[in-house]
Amino acid sequence: MQQVLQNLRDGSTEVADVPAPALRRGHLLIRSHITLVSAGTERMLVEFGKANMLQKARQQPDKVRMVLEKVRTDGLATTLDAVRSKLDQPLALGYCNVGTVIGVGPGVSGFEIGDRVASNGKHAEVVAVPVNLCAKIPDNVGDEAAAFTVLGAIALQGIRLVQPTLGETVVVTGLGLIGLITVQLLRAHGCRVLGIDYDPAKLAIAREYGAETVDLSRNEDPLAAAAAFSRGRGVDAVLITASTKSNEPVAQAAHMCRKRGRIVLIGVTGLELSRADFYEKELSFQVSCSYGPGRYDPSYEERGNDYPVGFVRWTEQRNFEAVLDMMASRAVQVQSLVTHRYRVAEAERAYAVLGGGEPSLGIVLDYGLGEDIPEQLMRRKVPLHAKPSANEVPSEAGGSAIAFVGAGNYAGRVLIPAFARTGAKLHTLITNNGVGSVHYGKKFGFRNASTDTDAVLRDASVGSMVIATQHGSHAELVFKSLRRGKHVFVEKPLCLTLEDLQTIEKAHSEQSVYGIPPVLMVGFNRRFAPQVRKMHALLAGVREPKAFVMTVNAGAIPADHWTQDPQLGGGRLIGEACHFVDLLRFLADSPIVGHQLTAVGNVAGVGIRSDRVSFTLSFADGSFGTVHYLANGDKSFPKERLEVFAAGRVLQLDNFRRLRGYGWPGFTRMNLWRQDKGQAACAQAFMQAVQGQAPAPIPIEQIVEVARVTIELDASV
Repeated sequence: MQQVLQNLRDGSTEVADVPAPALRRGHLLIRSHITLVSAGTERMLVEFGKANMLQKARQQPDKVRMVLEKVRTDGLATTLDAVRSKLDQPLALGYCNVGTVIGVGPGVSGFEIGDRVASNGKHAEVVAVPVNLCAKIPDNVGDEAAAFTVLGAIALQGIRLVQPTLGETVVVTGLGLIGLITVQLLRAHGCRVLGIDYDPAKLAIAREYGAETVDLSRNEDPLAAAAAFSRGRGVDAVLITASTKSNEPVAQAAHMCRKRGRIVLIGVTGLELSRADFYEKELSFQVSCSYGPGRYDPSYEERGNDYPVGFVRWTEQRNFEAVLDMMASRAVQVQSLVTHRYRVAEAERAYAVLGGGEPSLGIVLDYGLGEDIPEQLMRRKVPLHAKPSANEVPSEAGGSAIAFVGAGNYAGRVLIPAFARTGAKLHTLITNNGVGSVHYGKKFGFRNASTDTDAVLRDASVGSMVIATQHGSHAELVFKSLRRGKHVFVEKPLCLTLEDLQTIEKAHSEQSVYGIPPVLMVGFNRRFAPQVRKMHALLAGVREPKAFVMTVNAGAIPADHWTQDPQLGGGRLIGEACHFVDLLRFLADSPIVGHQLTAVGNVAGVGIRSDRVSFTLSFADGSFGTVHYLANGDKSFPKERLEVFAAGRVLQLDNFRRLRGYGWPGFTRMNLWRQDKGQAACAQAFMQAVQGQAPAPIPIEQIVEVARVTIELDASV
């Protein structure tokens, strides 16, 4: 299928051939009819992409500070690699979609195949959208009009915050698409509206909608106009829908308002406010968040948990429905807002208009509409090369051809490159939405991009699976892969529960009935770092018990991030601290026979406790190790430090870059400046085992032991 993507590095736009998205739980699969280009948001993204690196940095000073902190802790080379990787990722554009439902995911109610819906789906022929971001379209609302639903919801949410009443005077500053819809919705509320803009054409449309206007291009005075408009009392409210770096719209709004007037920012402006302007009039100022309550809440958007209507009357989905009802009643009309129409294949022309000097408002992309669904529209596998190269030829069953499931930031920046450097035959890259699989698949020479994991598991030419998805899906994917006789490399953690661990153990042992079982490996890359290998060699000659002190400055992650979710991520102790359980197990070279954990107190304001813990592991040889895993430190402090005390000697490893020895005969230091060497060695060890050149890199007993101990530690919090 065709999808519109943007390159953040240079701002270029392309229409790419990507696999159709997978239908997931709580989602609708939608065949697109029409999508609307958001003149504000998408123009801003295009302009950001076209800016040079210095201009990009000036636009995002907060990101620059984060980059400088990463340089101090992780080094210049690692940081540059991370920045380049981020800019290299394609951005799927669009969030105003109209189409027909062609698939209903598990757990969805209220929608059926054949329903015509508006959603925040991307510019793509087929989209998968969470059910709470979709709304049915009334029969008397056309596709083009319905494409304005999401923009209308943005306008409506700002109006709900300003709480207008019948007869009030309201100013709308900025008459783009959202501004002009805002004018109509305010008029439907019974408000008198004054619109302000520089563009005479937009001002003319606002007047058609019943607003009075101020033309800034003719140097008309907005303050004088607002005073006259409000009969000298000051306006009741101002809605700012403009996009500018200037502070002027907010300052101007404050001067226009009466005492205790309300100002709501829907667009983007400078926010250097004058206290005096707001203090003397006791003005209220609020920033509106997108479509309404539920926006950016994973529980609402991704997991489909609606807010009770008695407590949250207007969610983003119900705002969608309200806008569509207004269109059905003709209170909101958008026909005059469409200035350009293109087929989706001509999207590059559409974005050239958006970023050029030609006047435009609503730019519509048309996907064509026939009764039959073309076969290529629903393809979930796309070949990436006409002729496979030596690095792409699939092996026979059980051979070294490898498929990847997941292509997030870590997989794309570190994991896939590490396997590519081993010379592995890269067969298929699988993601849910297809964009990442095409991008990284082309970049690293995969033969196919896909959104269909089960089809790849059935493919006899794929001998190995690399799993780099969200943690909650690891257990099922590992189990399915082992049952198919595939070798498995899974990013940590192996699984989230003891029940899943038992299932994986059983699946692995069952394969031994047919001979040598598949290689199962978890991506514990710390044990493969060159400095850790050196430490292991030095400690091998020490017979007495050792003491390990591991300090991890993990950094805070918001409580609503997927890694903190018990089902999706399992929490950070299971999801990341397992690395350090494995690291100490490797260096101690002795089974773990006991463990105990202390977390921060369960007091008011603490919230998540499992990322502020200290746990101690006891080993069979008398050694012990303490891991301080703490998310309440500062990012400028190094992330990881390991100290080992043994036989009157000390080893100290700082952030996997500097290893120092104190009292070790013949060893004082070992410095490395790249931190990805451990991952490269980890991938190489897996591939050598798969190819029969070496034994399994981590004994299955240790993999199970580390998983069990980590899950038990997490349960004790």
